[in-house]
Parts: sequence; C-alpha cells; structure tokens
Amino acid sequence: MAKPVILILDDEPQVLNAVGRDLRAHFRSDYRIVSSGAGREALDALRQLKQRGTPVALLLVDQRMPEMTGVEFLTEAQKLFPDARKVLLTAYADTEAAIASINKIGLDYYLMKPWDPPEENLFPILDDLLGDWWATTPLPFEGIRVAGTLWSSTSHNVKDFLARNRIPYQWLDIEKDAQTRTLVEALFTEGSIHLPVLFFPDGSSLIDPPLSDLALKAGLQTVATAPFYDLIIIGGGPAGLGAAVYGASEGLKTVMIEREATGGQAGTSSRIENYLGFPKGLTGSDLATRAVAQARRLGAEILTAREVVGVRVEDPYRYVQLNDGTELGCHALVVAAGVTTQKLNAPGVERLTGAGIYYGAALTEAASYRDETMCVVGGANSAGQGAMFFARYASKVNMLVRASSLTKSMSQYLIDQIAGMPNIDVLTRHTVEEAHGENQLQAITVLNHDTGETRRIETRALFLFIGAVPHSECVAGIVERNTAGFILTGPDLMINGQRPKGWKLQRDPFLLETSVPGIFAAGDVRQGATRRVAAAVGEGANVVSQVHQYLRTV
Repeated sequence: MAKPVILILDDEPQVLNAVGRDLRAHFRSDYRIVSSGAGREALDALRQLKQRGTPVALLLVDQRMPEMTGVEFLTEAQKLFPDARKVLLTAYADTEAAIASINKIGLDYYLMKPWDPPEENLFPILDDLLGDWWATTPLPFEGIRVAGTLWSSTSHNVKDFLARNRIPYQWLDIEKDAQTRTLVEALFTEGSIHLPVLFFPDGSSLIDPPLSDLALKAGLQTVATAPFYDLIIIGGGPAGLGAAVYGASEGLKTVMIEREATGGQAGTSSRIENYLGFPKGLTGSDLATRAVAQARRLGAEILTAREVVGVRVEDPYRYVQLNDGTELGCHALVVAAGVTTQKLNAPGVERLTGAGIYYGAALTEAASYRDETMCVVGGANSAGQGAMFFARYASKVNMLVRASSLTKSMSQYLIDQIAGMPNIDVLTRHTVEEAHGENQLQAITVLNHDTGETRRIETRALFLFIGAVPHSECVAGIVERNTAGFILTGPDLMINGQRPKGWKLQRDPFLLETSVPGIFAAGDVRQGATRRVAAAVGEGANVVSQVHQYLRTV
C-alpha cells in the first residue's frame, strides 16, 4: 500500500517549511508529507490523491489565510477524505473560530503557534490522532475503481468485461457514495456527466472507454507480437482455449483472438458440475483462468478485446483482419467464436438492457439485487445454473420457460437442484411479452401460453438465456454456413457424395474442416456441435490433430 499522506497547508513559507521539516523528521518512515501554500492548490492535490486511491491520514491546516480560511478548506477537504484527522494551526486571536469548528466540521484538535518544542507540543498529539486513524479507518482498495450507476448500461459493460477477464476492481455507485460523486463531478466542469469513470492506481482515469483501451490499460495483451503464425484461433471459449493449449503444446506458433473475455459463455457459469475431474464442480471463471494460464505457459499468445472482422484466403495462406485495422496471416485457421444469447424482441427490452435486463449470467450484478425478485428466461443448463446462483441473493427467482418442462433441454442434476430450492419457481409455457420502466426495469408482463392469460410480475432484474446466435459473420461468404449462420464441417458438406463447391484437394474435408481447406471450426459455432463444455474442449483438442494432418499435405 502507498504510504498514507499528511497534508500541510500554510500560506507563510517560513511556517510551512518549519512544519514540513519537523513532520518529516518524525513521520517520514510511515507517511508521505505533502506541503501546499494555497487552499485551491491543496484541494487539487487531494483530488489527485483520491483518484489514485492514496489514503490521507491527517490534514494540518493554518486558519488565517487570504484565499480561504483553514476551516473553509477543511469543510471542502472532508468531502473527499472524511476519515482524515483534522488539525487547525491558530494564533491566539483565532481560538474562538477553532472552538466553533469543532462542532461545525468535527475538528479533532487545534494547535497554538508556536509549538516548540515539537517533541512535547506537536508529535504526541499527532501520534494519538494518527493511531486512532489507523484503528478506525479501512484501508483503500488498491486496484481499478469503477464509478457509475446500477442503471447505466455502459457501467455494466465495463464491470462485466473486467469480471469476465478476472481483473479485480472496486465498484463505486455515485448514487450511494457522495465522495465518489464529488470526485466524478470534478472531472466534468462543463456539460453532463458521462459514465462510467475508471480510476487507476497511477492516478490516471478513463471515461466510458472502448474495451480495447481498457484492456490495454489493465495489462491485457491486445497486439500480436508477429505478423504470421502457424495457427490462428478465433474465439476464446472452451473450444478456442482447448485448441490454444494443444496447438502450443504441439509446437505450433499459436495466437488466439478473443473479442471480449476468455471463457466465452462458459466463463460466466456460476457452477459447472458435470465437467470431468472436478467432483465438487468449478465456476466458469475458474476453468477459464486455469486454461488461460496453461495456454500461455505452453507458449500461446492471447489477444483480448480484438475482434476478427474479416477473413481472406490467399493460398496457401489464410489471413484475418482485426477491428483495429491490422491483419495477421497463418497456415491454418480455427473458428471457435462460439455463440451469443439471442436477443429478446419485446417492447421495452432493448431500452432497458443494462438497466435491469441482462443477457447471460451477468454475475457482477446479482448482489445488487439482494432480497429482490429476479426473473430468468430460458430452460437450458446456462439458465438453470444462473437461477441457482441468483437464488443465493434473491428473495424469489421466477424461471420462465417456453417449453412444457425442463427435461428437454436441461441436465437432470440441475433439474433436481432447482426442485430443491424453495425460492425458485419454474413457470413452464411462459414468455415475456413486455418490459416496464423508465430508466430502470420495474416489472414485466408474461404470457401463459396454456391459458392465454397475461399477468404482471414486479421485478428489477431480468436475465435472458433464450437461444444461441453463432458468431460466424467474419467468415460469411468464405465458408459454407446453414441458414442460421452455423458453420458446416466435414460430412455436413458432402451432398450426394460430392465434395463442396470449389474444393480442390483429392480428399474429403476432415471432420472439423470447413468448405475451405485449412479453415476449421470447433465448438458451438459449428453445426451439430454438442453444447457442453467438455465437448467443446474436446473439439478444440481434436481440431489441432486435424490441423497437423492438413499441414502435412500443403
């Protein structure tokens, strides 16, 4: 932790120097001494310290100054550091003002000038005050701090990005934290506030940043180290991570490109209980963290917050274009971009997305709705895992399922767990018809398809798990896809025993190979994939074997 600060403020240079000399002689091993000769300058210094997350333990301030009095300064300073101990330096004529400020601003002590000798008249007093500060003040968070509101969709996006990339952060709600609101408002002297505002330990800040800028600032790799690789993997979910681990371990120069966060949809799972080798289950975040560390240890590069926007073929090479304008080449390409949750087309949903309505698990928001009613839409494993996690916080979780039962799409272990949770109600044959609320979700209207009746459910949180849309746009027009956008591979490409159009090799496509030799697909983005984490990891491993077979023929 950075040393706590003792700030000295006095407009008389001789007094300021004398106080600073005495305090440094006694406190410099444990505190940083900051001196200022003007009130406005000192307030600016405090704002910078607040942005850095540096604690301020003591304010030692002269009362009689021309720009602002010591009491006026302390009134403003305590808005930023209310726990700092406040000491006023006074002359005999200022005693009444000092006594009055004890009630006005909670002054801790006032000292008459001169204080010589400091060993008797200064240090014992400050030692007592600082000891009390250490005993009663929690230490500040030393990582990234995110200031915003619960109802800001951009704040949610940033929190979700940091959480899914396993980057520690502290959430500061400006609607509940007056100090943070003051700090944020100081950055916007003109015009309206833009959220979120991110404060970093080095004192810098970012306002509603693009995720690529945030990734770079947070220390994630966003730029490739080479222009050409043996293997490029698009997507960092279980299939992509499996391919990265096996590709790097088998000697291929490998780079994996992930547009949001490694782990994919599986990375948001609160508990995966049917993954081989983990009898107590593990979180999606744990699985992703282990896989990323393993891939990097074996030599794979992982680019985060970079999206592949296009693919081109220039035999014998394949190239990907990134959203920052760069292009990377490779011998073989694996598309493991996965899927995203399908959007719900109902009135009010788009407007309130990020303000009470969330796609996927959104684990970062669950604790914000403690003791509230939450609703989950969907009947697959991801919805069941989400409902079980939200039930830890919610007074009640309503699961809205279009099907007549959960057995068609959910693992039995999850069905049994849900049945044993008294605060989860499963409403089959129900769908969301409308979302209500101005700036935040207040309620939803649901339709019972058996009776045709609608009813209103009061809720402030709606989590959607309603189907999958493949991330295959980057290879549209390059490889064959079905009408839903899922990539065709292997046997699915063979029509009446005929190889796909344009296929030039004297062999059939490999099991996970697309209609373009050397471009493969693995995981949920592929037609016919088994949507389980273990299956995706297995495909990621298997595709590398087929990449080796391909490379031996070119």
